[in-house]
Amino acid sequence: MAAAAIIPSVSTPNLHFQANRKKGLALTWASPSRNSLLIRSSLLDSSNATVLEAAAKHTVDTFIKSGMVVGLGSGLASHMAIQYLGRQLRLGTIKDIVGISISVGSASEAAKAGIPLDHYQDNSQVDFAFNDADIIEEGTLISVIGRRRLQGEESIIQEKTVLKAAKKLVFMVTEKQYKGGLDGSIPVLVNSYNWLETAEEIDDLFLGDAEVWRRPAIGYAGPMGGDFPLITKEGHNVLDLIFTSPILNLAEVATSLDNINGVVDHGVVLKIPCTAVVASEDGAYIVENPPKNVETRI
Repeated sequence: MAAAAIIPSVSTPNLHFQANRKKGLALTWASPSRNSLLIRSSLLDSSNATVLEAAAKHTVDTFIKSGMVVGLGSGLASHMAIQYLGRQLRLGTIKDIVGISISVGSASEAAKAGIPLDHYQDNSQVDFAFNDADIIEEGTLISVIGRRRLQGEESIIQEKTVLKAAKKLVFMVTEKQYKGGLDGSIPVLVNSYNWLETAEEIDDLFLGDAEVWRRPAIGYAGPMGGDFPLITKEGHNVLDLIFTSPILNLAEVATSLDNINGVVDHGVVLKIPCTAVVASEDGAYIVENPPKNVETRI
């Protein structure tokens, strides 16, 4: 298979999943640099932090009202929004907020910010939620989450559950993350006991457009997951579906994955209505689906 566009070539040869899958071989190798690029989050430099902070503050000021139950997202912008929300609670500008954390990181930030927390349960009311996204599709606002290495008790399933339960959802992203012709990877959660069979089916479905690698918990990555493949807190493996050509339609990819036996969930979030606060060097702007007639500039 051709190397994924997000991964630079390396001089040392390595064994690919496509070559080994029919024989069920487990011996694979990849360089540390290749591994870190494969599973990394979308990296945000310091110049992005300023506009993301403005977007985070605008999200809190515009959408969060006293008495709300708020889903607290994960990522740089979300952590800025959590910190700012905590300051508003201390000042009394906003009152009686209850937070529902979507990750260990957001729970930790909320605790430090002084935001009261509750656990999500089936049919819990979530008035509003905000989150970062790795990428978000222009126009549709369909997003991809979960590219980063999962830490501790973090869960893509938990994250998506809270986001989908919210009456209103806002993603905060940079302009580079909001675009058409998306690229990169989509995490796919699969049953561990038959993960290889599921990986083969996914690989066949996207043959020529993507590679399938099992994500490691530690150490080097390889198509088979290395010596220590990641097991989520729910007991699933994570496959990274790494696209080598543009992702033309995220909704179709999500539907295709949903129809594969052994796929438990994936990192594609389809939520309508949905709002994106897009941060750029020139400021930030709000995009909504369903769209409104006037684009809002911050």
